[in-house]
Amino acid sequence: MDAKIHIVQTTLPGSWIEAEVGAFSQLMLEAGAACVQHSSIRSTYKWEGNTTSSQEWRLQLKVAQNHIGNVLSAIQEKHPYEIPQILHWPAETNAEYADWVNSV
Repeated sequence: MDAKIHIVQTTLPGSWIEAEVGAFSQLMLEAGAACVQHSSIRSTYKWEGNTTSSQEWRLQLKVAQNHIGNVLSAIQEKHPYEIPQILHWPAETNAEYADWVNSV
């Protein structure tokens, strides 16, 4: 595998209903993501000196190199959290999938 794309991951509030997650996902598609997958997760983390555990939504986006800046900016601008988790890394994939991601 020699074709490259980017994976972007963030979380959203577990209190959001599926339609709200879908609306946020649509914003990410409009910003340049080729695909957005979401799933319900439980996160445990420290916040303001306390250990907290809560339901969240995890979003994983597949993004072409030429759209990564737009997508990261859109997450930062539209995210409801004070300090959102925004992780991203390059990934190798098959040429056909990379061609599709890069064509969006």
